Amino acid sequence: MADSASLDQKIASFDPNALGDAAGGLFGLPFTPEEAQVVVVPVPWEVTVSYRAGTAQGPEAMRAASLQVDLYDADLPQAWRLGLAMEEPDAAIAAESHELRPLAEGYIGWLEDGQPESGRGEHSSVPARINQRGRALLEWLKAKTGALLDSGKGVVVLGGDHSTPLGYLHALAERHEEFGILQIDAHCDLRPAYEGFEFSHASIMYNALQLPQVKKLVQVGIRDYCQQEADYIDQSNGRVALFADRFLQAGMLGGKSWKKQCQKIIAQLPPKVYLSFDIDGLDPKLCPGTGTPVPGGLEFEQALYLLRQVVRSGRTIIGCDLNEVAPGDTDWNAIVGARLLYHMANWMAVSQGRLQAREMEK
Repeated sequence: MADSASLDQKIASFDPNALGDAAGGLFGLPFTPEEAQVVVVPVPWEVTVSYRAGTAQGPEAMRAASLQVDLYDADLPQAWRLGLAMEEPDAAIAAESHELRPLAEGYIGWLEDGQPESGRGEHSSVPARINQRGRALLEWLKAKTGALLDSGKGVVVLGGDHSTPLGYLHALAERHEEFGILQIDAHCDLRPAYEGFEFSHASIMYNALQLPQVKKLVQVGIRDYCQQEADYIDQSNGRVALFADRFLQAGMLGGKSWKKQCQKIIAQLPPKVYLSFDIDGLDPKLCPGTGTPVPGGLEFEQALYLLRQVVRSGRTIIGCDLNEVAPGDTDWNAIVGARLLYHMANWMAVSQGRLQAREMEK
């Protein structure tokens, strides 16, 4: 239990205009996870990435980049007082990801080579081993996020690849009778056991939809998907609503405003919403290091406008995740990711009644 007197003293003595304090926490803020109202849980895991790796380093890169983020927001001028903190990454999770990633990479290469008999002994047992550890990761995160939720915290999961938040979704499903998922992504992620990996980054939404509490999946910004995924959406009886980037852009090129497009998206969402943000949902100029970049996508302010409008519609964001931020060759990916994380955490807090926003634009 956080000491309220100590917390009040920290708030009174903190200067939000000063340079980010490297000795402080996330965004240079003075709060511990015990004191914070919103806790970020890093999950440095990227075992099944199928193109470029690096997302396991995303949480630490964003922690470092967060020190350069100015804390003032015209809509949320007191946001820094909320109490936002990031837990330390679990060293065992990071080590296991580092150990298993080469096995998955070798197996994927064997598949791409046509599964030659000469490699069968080395590679055939890999999916079962990785699936077992993926299940263990799910249970670990389910327990961790569940404990934070039960202590009254808002929770953001920070990957890692996009497979990581599944345990959090399970924890939320045990605490909410029903909710929808708003997914911002370049990919549908509706492939069952992609490449043999049950908990693949390309299977996260297929796995999420196995939870009966997930009544709706609304996908925004999608640019790449396969026939199997298109058929799955068509056969979902409206449970999956696809707002592909091509059609969003065609609407705007034809004269529709982004505001109108957002209204259509939000109309598909139930009162409780989980936000799952794969950073490759943005234009790749904003995230060039991400694992599987695709041309097109949302601009940064388009994404934030949609987020704000979801909250302004009266819907509650019960949880969120941010994934696939790979540092790459520059700090740019983490710079964008850190700013996105700040807004996501703060607007989730607004929707949960933890933070007050100024009068909002219509």
